[in-house]
Amino acid sequence: MVDLKYSTNRRKISEGVTVLHNLKKSETGLEYIETKVLEIESNKFFEGNTADQEVCIVILTGKATVVAGEKEFKHLGTRENVFEKIPTDSVYISINEKFKIVAETKSKIIICYSPAKEKRETRLIAASDNSIENRGIKNNKRLVHNILPDDVMIPENLLVVEVYTDSGNWSSYPPHKHDQNNLPEESLLEETYYHEMNPSQGFVFQRVYTDDLSLDETMTVENGDVVVVPKGYHPVGVPDGYDSYYLNIMAGPIRKWKFYNDPKHEWILKRKD
Repeated sequence: MVDLKYSTNRRKISEGVTVLHNLKKSETGLEYIETKVLEIESNKFFEGNTADQEVCIVILTGKATVVAGEKEFKHLGTRENVFEKIPTDSVYISINEKFKIVAETKSKIIICYSPAKEKRETRLIAASDNSIENRGIKNNKRLVHNILPDDVMIPENLLVVEVYTDSGNWSSYPPHKHDQNNLPEESLLEETYYHEMNPSQGFVFQRVYTDDLSLDETMTVENGDVVVVPKGYHPVGVPDGYDSYYLNIMAGPIRKWKFYNDPKHEWILKRKD
């Protein structure tokens, strides 16, 4: 049984570049997703190669330049703290491309990876390209920034989204899952959650469970943790006094987000009072 929660493991890989997470499929047991989180000091850089994967580089905080092939995107990034609650800039890069991320100011970057076969165009996903949604009612409210939703056809496999959940609310709730390749009722998508809290000493609770409870784990998740969801339902509860941010990466054999609610809790959606 692999772990579902991964705490920050700071590792300096070059001058001014620190890896906070480098979650490979061999470690997590996932088939479709890998995740890297970096801190890069001003004027320092990170270089990579997509090889047989496509990537989405999200500028979580700070400002950076991304170079991929002959394309260069300067002055990316819109915020110093994710809890400014404004969309940020991202870059999509296809297979077999070298890339370079140069920090213009101290930056935190997340790189989302998924296997791919098609050669596609490197694209800027500007902050203004993000669609913004307010979801939920009562204590089930959250703010969503869609970076790569399933109706944006830039990538082959990746789906990427940011979610804000205010104090005392629940997210990814009522509990839902997407672990069956059974469209149009449900799609098979693995998922990872990169979590931050405000104030940063806070925590949230996340449960990952299947119908038969062969997988049933409830975790105390702290600032900077990554939670892996190979299958099952995966709700998040945010305690009073703290706000939650998470970035989701999803990928699977078909790039469609179609979830299935836990029938025991679906009544929550039908309340009228």
